[in-house]
Amino acid sequence: MGDKEASQSLKALLGIRDLIMSGRIAAGERLSEIPLAEQLGISRTPVRAALARLEQEGLLEKSHSGSYFARAFTIEEVMDALELRGVLEGTAARLAAERGADPRKLSDILYVVDAIGRAIEPGPAEMDFEAYVQGNDEFHRLLAGLAGSETIRREIERAVRLPFASPSAFLEKQEDVPVFRRSLVGAQEQHRAIVEAIEKREGARAEAIAREHARLARRNLEYVLHRDPSLMQRIPALTLVRPEEEAERDARPTDWMSSAFRRL
Repeated sequence: MGDKEASQSLKALLGIRDLIMSGRIAAGERLSEIPLAEQLGISRTPVRAALARLEQEGLLEKSHSGSYFARAFTIEEVMDALELRGVLEGTAARLAAERGADPRKLSDILYVVDAIGRAIEPGPAEMDFEAYVQGNDEFHRLLAGLAGSETIRREIERAVRLPFASPSAFLEKQEDVPVFRRSLVGAQEQHRAIVEAIEKREGARAEAIAREHARLARRNLEYVLHRDPSLMQRIPALTLVRPEEEAERDARPTDWMSSAFRRL
């Protein structure tokens, strides 16, 4: 694949993913190649490839006729995605500690941790929220590669593409929510503790802290869903999540199925 083709493929993939995660494509909506190609200013071929890739990532479903539709997700699926990221990042941290991380990579991630520290130093009310989000994303990117395992790095990269599984999924556009700002102080302590455990070759401790750190996103989601649902409007991708009562209804047998079972 030439540079131009690769660029077009990436543009299609990122463009369609953004349309879905920004809420501009609703759950259940059919995606057509021609309108997408026109909207993104590219040919149909990279759009077709991007749709197939997004189906593999779990954002789209393919019908028997070959059409693609934006998926809807249950709360349980979102929680599972967050748990999966925690397991993978915990494994990355443990392997980095047990194998011994490259000193240059350790230096890079420590630099990022220090930068995050400077961003939150003024306190929750005055912190540089944007700098924190950027630093947090970079920390997790570096953590994924700290063990020197391309397999682990690739699987984490795949996991964070799942809806709401990225490290900053519930932080973006929440800068004026005090409870989220306060949670970042504890998150930064965990950043430093993870790196410290890796430096000291404490694999079990590094894994445990990394897994607990990933659960912060879960707690932020639970806060949005149960404590302040008004915040859902600021996270457009939450339109992809089906209410629990709807998911339970879909899981129950239909009336004709219930009648058939009763006749058996």
